[in-house]
Amino acid sequence: MLVPQNFEAKIGFTPLRDLLEQLCLSALGRQYVARMQFLTNPDFLRKQLEQTDEFAQILNAGAEFPQAHYHDVTAALTRAALPGAYLDVASFYEVKMSLRTIREALTFFSQAAEGLYPNLRLLGIGIQADRNLLAALDKVVDDEGQVRDDASPLLRQIRQELIARQGQLRRQLATVLRHAKSEGWIPSDSEPTIRGGRLVLPVIAEHKRRVRGLIHDESASGQTVYIEPTEVFELNNDIKDLENAYQRELIRILTSLTDQLRPHLPDLKKAYNYLGRLDFVRAKARLARELDAQLPELSAKPLVRWRGVRHPVLALTFRDHNKTAAEAEKRQVVPLDVELTPEQRILVISGPNAGGKSVALKTVGLVQYMLQCGLLIPCDDYSEAGMFEDILLDIGDEQSLENDLSTYSSHLLAMKQFVTLANKKSLVLIDEFGTGTEPTLGGAIAEAVLETLNRERAFGVITTHYTNLKNFAERTEGLVNGAMRYDPERLQPLYRLETGKPGSSFAIEIARKIGLPKGIVERASQLVGKDKIRYDQLLEGLEKDKTELEAKLRETERLQNGLRKFTQEYLDLKKHLEDSRLERLRAAKQEAQKLLRDTNQQIEATISEIRRSQADKETTKQAREKLDTFVREKLQVEPPRARPSRELAEPGTLAAGDRVAILGQEGHGEVVSVKGKTAEVLFGGLKTLVKVSQLEKLSRAEAREREAALRKTAAANSGPTLDVTGRMAAFNPTLDLRGERAEDALTKLMGFVDDATMLGIPEMRILHGRGNGVLRQVVRDYLRQTRQVASLGDEHADRGGDGVTLAVLK
Repeated sequence: MLVPQNFEAKIGFTPLRDLLEQLCLSALGRQYVARMQFLTNPDFLRKQLEQTDEFAQILNAGAEFPQAHYHDVTAALTRAALPGAYLDVASFYEVKMSLRTIREALTFFSQAAEGLYPNLRLLGIGIQADRNLLAALDKVVDDEGQVRDDASPLLRQIRQELIARQGQLRRQLATVLRHAKSEGWIPSDSEPTIRGGRLVLPVIAEHKRRVRGLIHDESASGQTVYIEPTEVFELNNDIKDLENAYQRELIRILTSLTDQLRPHLPDLKKAYNYLGRLDFVRAKARLARELDAQLPELSAKPLVRWRGVRHPVLALTFRDHNKTAAEAEKRQVVPLDVELTPEQRILVISGPNAGGKSVALKTVGLVQYMLQCGLLIPCDDYSEAGMFEDILLDIGDEQSLENDLSTYSSHLLAMKQFVTLANKKSLVLIDEFGTGTEPTLGGAIAEAVLETLNRERAFGVITTHYTNLKNFAERTEGLVNGAMRYDPERLQPLYRLETGKPGSSFAIEIARKIGLPKGIVERASQLVGKDKIRYDQLLEGLEKDKTELEAKLRETERLQNGLRKFTQEYLDLKKHLEDSRLERLRAAKQEAQKLLRDTNQQIEATISEIRRSQADKETTKQAREKLDTFVREKLQVEPPRARPSRELAEPGTLAAGDRVAILGQEGHGEVVSVKGKTAEVLFGGLKTLVKVSQLEKLSRAEAREREAALRKTAAANSGPTLDVTGRMAAFNPTLDLRGERAEDALTKLMGFVDDATMLGIPEMRILHGRGNGVLRQVVRDYLRQTRQVASLGDEHADRGGDGVTLAVLK
């Protein structure tokens, strides 16, 4: 039961019902919105809420659920039930397209994973949208709502003949028109027009006798007459006969199709009820997304345990009005934590005017009514909600001059109803309890009513300024005080509800701060009494201390969270760097050993080949080329620049002081002496005996070039080393290739894999998207061929699925 009769208007539910109607796609869904009402059956309500929650999951997942052609064809089906009647083409088009939507919806739920959308799947049980009927409709009406040319052989024949006759008519009429224009009987810019369903020519009135034919009409001014030339009489007659024949054949087809539709009417009516229900549930799910609403944990017993609940209409209003981020910061709904349990059933809220007491009360009533109408509610996780059989509301002014009913009398009549109807399954909502009469008497009556409601074990939310009600709630089991938070320094409401203590009205403080004359404020303080002043001052001091303490706690918590975050990041980075360092050292040692072994083998092979050929020039050249290729491929550096070939040194041409070099070596030395086929050469500070056949003579310019090259190499080798730690800190293990061409993507991927291997990164993520799959294939083909990659796989479905490749390195 709902009290009063205009409960929805009083609690503010009307805007939500209007918005639901706007979110529906058809009149079918809007009919369900109009019938939506307060539900008290727990099982039925749970099913309604779970249907809405499941559809909200569909919307949040971005699934391709059919969203078009939710047509209401109820009137057409009623007409089709009459024997001999037939539907027009537009009606058949709506039936066809909406039946297709119904089939797509049924297919969507039948193909969904097992366990998904169980309640929505149950809605479709027993729903029939016959495939043969849909095929018959599609044979006659296309997807643009036009009759198909091949709806029947006769219709196609008539259409072809009609097109041929119309072509002849246009050509014949064009001939007459050109002649009439050349004679000046018809204005030069005139074209044929239609009168009475026949093509005619607009002829100047004074020349109407010059054009043989039948006059069909004349213009309003009488200056133009419309004549059908005699040359086209027969063609026009043929066209009219063909049009009549076309219409007769079309009616025959539509009548036959209607007869084919008629046996399916019972199934179709069920199917369209299903379509309307889907539209209604979809609208409720869209409203839930607008409100960021969700399904709380449900109980069949009376219970309110909401976390972060928000007034839905205020939330929508602020969202629409907040045009900038600054406005959004200033104007937003403050969430409330509300709890009504069998131990604390009635919440007595006090606090200053305009502090949010009435909004808190309306939030409780409106959100509970939403829930029991089958709508998800705007609350945070871990909220719980129960069911009430009655919601009894007294808010606003119900005075009536016609019935000689004052404001207070209307409140008393409401209280009479409440104490008569209220029970342990009722939710009572009373705003400004006891006001409207002399405060002492009003407070006494309000306390007596509150005592009765508590004795009946009713649940409720009461707002008041009366101290006796605050004291009663403090000492009575089943009642609990609540206060709307207020900033006593700035005299601004905080709109936050705090349970467990009463609130102050701050009347004296507000009067003093806004500048009421000091004498009046002091006199008011004397009149109210010292005890009342001390009581309000105590509440004010507690509020101020609590506000300061909360600010300090928030700052402390923020600093602690930051410290924990930085500490964890430091520990993670330290562990990562240590693991990476050990891995890099191991890999570098293995690579260096292999490279050293390969290099030694190649050098030994080159020397052996030169010795076997006894320094033959061609053989020496080929050996050098092999060594250069090895250096380029294995060491990944450019080999020394080739020098012009020289004649080998001869014993008779060498003398002490000559500059020479060993074949194939970069260094050079100075000849000390020559004895037969052996020369003593000074390389640096070391004297060496070398066969003359292994030496080549250098000019002094060439010697200087070699000295400069050696100094440059030494300087480069002594330069700064690679900052591996810095590169590792800056390296991002995720590579985004979406939108890249295959060639560019492959180039980036190769460099990325090389860097990751060098830095010892254990795992890489490559974002390539789904698309047509080309980029994914290119990425995975390359990674499979890369020996550093240990395994490949798709990322988790929540983080991209097969649109992301996860690669683990060895």
